[in-house]
Amino acid sequence: MRRVLLISLSLVLALAGWSTVCADAYAQPVGKKCVVIPLFGNSPATVPAPVPKTGQTTSYGTRDDGALQKGVAWPTPRFTDNNNGTVTDNLTKLIWMKNANAFGERTWDTALSDANNLKSGDHGLTDGSQAGDWRLPNRRELLSLVDDGKISPALPAGHPFTSEQSDIYWSSSSYLNGANGAWIVNFADGIVLPSLKTSAQYVWCVRGGP
Repeated sequence: MRRVLLISLSLVLALAGWSTVCADAYAQPVGKKCVVIPLFGNSPATVPAPVPKTGQTTSYGTRDDGALQKGVAWPTPRFTDNNNGTVTDNLTKLIWMKNANAFGERTWDTALSDANNLKSGDHGLTDGSQAGDWRLPNRRELLSLVDDGKISPALPAGHPFTSEQSDIYWSSSSYLNGANGAWIVNFADGIVLPSLKTSAQYVWCVRGGP
């Protein structure tokens, strides 16, 4: 009889654990705790990143981007000048060079080298960074700076950057097989295009990120 009671109690406790409700959509109840389950076998858990607003606020059609303004709102202020030659984007937490034209126009290989070797003491930086801390941003990181409601340059109003060019900047992302081309962002209008790696484009370095 005692054994039956113990089994019944165990079942009740198990059911209580199963009834745990998790507020996080990506968590599952394990006992009485909520655990984020890794997706696709990845560890730590891969949770989809929220998509930010584009910055466009003018509507040109029914339920277009300017009307709906979907996405995560930009923080205020969007950027913080760290007073050491760097600027933190409070939306992405990426740290950018304040000087958006420290190197002039470079080929892609030279742009990579310039970014990889950048350190405190170079081009007005006093952030204590070492060679290898900085890099050329990937395509999505570079595009994250674009304000679709602005042109020439297509950057958020009130940004603290200096020497920004309404022109083409390199990303570190190669195009197709990567042998000859890489993706660029044109900050005159925010357009993303491929470019030959032997072309000369501007360089904007970044550090940080996951």
